[in-house]
Amino acid sequence: MADDKKYSAEEIEKALTERLQATHVNVEDNSGGCGASFVLHLVVSTQFEGKKPLEKHRIVNGALAEEMKTIHAFSIKKCITPAQHQNL
Repeated sequence: MADDKKYSAEEIEKALTERLQATHVNVEDNSGGCGASFVLHLVVSTQFEGKKPLEKHRIVNGALAEEMKTIHAFSIKKCITPAQHQNL
């Protein structure tokens, strides 16, 4: 049953990489092992071109719609484009 699914940081990273064609993804599991609380430190995708921060967050949340059904806390720190990533 999907409600019982626990996710790892690696699974979340893989999902974002595939669904957003992301070039860099850094996710931290801060759930203490329950798989329900994560921090997205960085995601780099061309899908963020011309988007405002709230729109970027909505794109990320949409990409993780299935996973979000069981994730209780998900903090997004930085969603940037490849050009922005080069300038870091």
